[in-house]
Formats: sequence, C-alpha cells, structure tokens
Amino acid sequence: MRKSRIVFTASLAIAALGCVSSTLNQGQPSLKQIFKDDFYIGAALNYQQASGKDPKAEAILAQHFSTITPENLLKWGSVHPQPDTYNFKPADDFVALGKKHKQFIVGHTLTWHQQTPNWVFESEPGKPATKEQLLKRQTEHIMAVAGRYKGQINGWDVVNEALNDDGTLRNSKWLQITGEEYLANAYATARKADPKAELYYNDYNLWKTAKADGAVKLVKSLQAKGLKVDGIGMQGHYGLENPSIQQIEESIIKFSKVGKVMFTELDIDVLPNPSNRQGADIDATFEFDQKYNVYTTGLPAEVEQKLAKRYAELFALFHKHRDKITRVTFWGVTDRDSWLNDWPIKGRTSYPMIFDRNYQPKPAFHAIVNAMKK
Repeated sequence: MRKSRIVFTASLAIAALGCVSSTLNQGQPSLKQIFKDDFYIGAALNYQQASGKDPKAEAILAQHFSTITPENLLKWGSVHPQPDTYNFKPADDFVALGKKHKQFIVGHTLTWHQQTPNWVFESEPGKPATKEQLLKRQTEHIMAVAGRYKGQINGWDVVNEALNDDGTLRNSKWLQITGEEYLANAYATARKADPKAELYYNDYNLWKTAKADGAVKLVKSLQAKGLKVDGIGMQGHYGLENPSIQQIEESIIKFSKVGKVMFTELDIDVLPNPSNRQGADIDATFEFDQKYNVYTTGLPAEVEQKLAKRYAELFALFHKHRDKITRVTFWGVTDRDSWLNDWPIKGRTSYPMIFDRNYQPKPAFHAIVNAMKK
C-alpha cells in the first residue's frame, strides 16, 4: 500500500475534541478512507453482526472499516463442536458480509488452547489422546475450515496464544500431547488448505520484552523449517496508561524484522480491575463486585478525555510505523458489544471502544480523526 504524507499528532486531536459534532452520518470522516494508504482498519464481529441482524453496526462497518475478524464463530468449539459436526452457517454469513463490503477478511483462530472441546484432546472421556490422534484431528480441522474458505478468507490467525509471558511455550494440552509438533503442523496444514492466504501468529502482552522475544524466536524457528508465517498479531488489550507507547513501539520494530505487524484486538479498558491484570487471559475471571463497576450511568468527562488522548497517542504510533503495520482491528464495534462488559467480571458497564452504546462516535473517534493534519 502506498504510504501517505499525513502528519499525525496526538495533541492536535485533543485540542479539536470540543469542536467536533458527535453525530454519526454520511458526512462523518471515514476511517477506512483516512487510513487507506496506510493500513487496513477494522473490527471484530459477534454472531448478530456477522449475520446482518445488527443494521446499525453494519452501517458503521460499511462506512469505516476495511477489514473484519470474527470474535468467536470460527473458534473450534463454535465451528466444530463434535467430531463429525461442523457449524458453518455463522462463518458463511460472516464471509458473505465481508465480500459484500469488499473487506479484507480475517479468520480467527485455527489452533488455540481455549474454546476447544475436550473431545479434541481425548481418545475417550478422561483419557488423553495420543500424539497421532491429536495431530490428525488438527490436520482434519484445519483442512475442513480453512479449506472451505480457500480464496475467500484472506488471512488466518493460525496459532493463538501459545506463549507464556516469559516467552516460553505455554504448557497447553497441545504441547503436553504433541510437544512442539502441533505448531509446525498448524502452519503446514493451513498453507496446504489455502496456499494464498496470509498466515499469522497472534498473542497478547506482546509489548513485554520477554514475550516479544519469545514470539520472534517462535516465528523464526517455524520460518527456518520452511513454513509460511507472514506476520505477528499484537492483541491491543491496553489500559489508559499501560503499556507505554515506548514499550509498544519496541515490539513493532522487533516484529517487523520477521514479517508483517498487526494490531488485532484493540480496546482500552477504563475500568478498575481486581488483579491489576494485563493482557487477555480469559481464565482470569472474578466475582462481581460493585466497586469494580464504577461508571454505570456514563463515563465521566475527564475519563472520556483520557480515553481519547490514549487512542490519539496509539494511532500516532501506528501512523509513524505505517511502513511496518498492515492492519489495526478493534475488538468489537461499539461499547455495547465489547467483551470487557463481561471480563474479567461479568455484568460491568464498559467503555473501551470508539463508538458508544448508541452507535455514535465518541471523543476517542474524533481524537483519531483530528490527529490527522493534511
């Protein structure tokens, strides 16, 4: 993609917040047009949105986003719940929606330790599968799913979250049963299923030095075997202050040396959390406590401004490295459908996105738009 000469400053965005209308309409600047010469920009879709049953969300998708990713409908437990049962209808709808709007379509995810049914890892209930059984199931699953969408899904998160924060391999059932073979088999099979699709490694907390180094080591080891790994997806589950822009930037530069760099699951958590957690380990859940659900009637203006400033700074960074970054995807469309309403505590009122619960652009949206000076 040709790179624009636009100058990006976070301070300009914040200064302009007060003079921009908050009404979404056809006169609103389009994010996909603003960034068309820089990188794809997109959102992750839930079942209702992917099936076309949320027309307001689809209007946002059509106007602002050039790429889409499914939140859950292509995860193993959703698309392949039983050994001989595939549920392709939601994924078919998702792909059809992407084609309708001429978007770059991403598949998520072919191999993960979460949301994978127990039967995948068992030879019989309670008894672990053999290495041969598990690798065969992985191969058949990838061939069936990625093969079905050959030439339609443009890129795949082939392996998701295989690393610990210290950069070592996660001791998942995949690793316990197959050793490291599942990693190579995943990429070899995905390439066989669709030779032209881009193939990625995706993970959270990749701003941490040890984990970033582990990701580079992993990707290089796979590439050294002649396997196709096109790039690394950095899940952008960030807070208002952490990680620092410098930490994120160091990983961008590091990853650019082994392939394409993507921000795959961008959102900003504005709520307090019980563990000072970082990242997106879905096992790290807690019981509901009202003291962690502090903005039930709306986000205070000062927090809204912090959120806007944070997004402006992040997009200033993305734009600075537009020669390395190929995609930025928000993990959701609006505040109403963000997973952060239910994680790490169910039932909270969260505000991590750039569109609000009424499908209207927030100050964070305008912070991104107005940070562009032509």
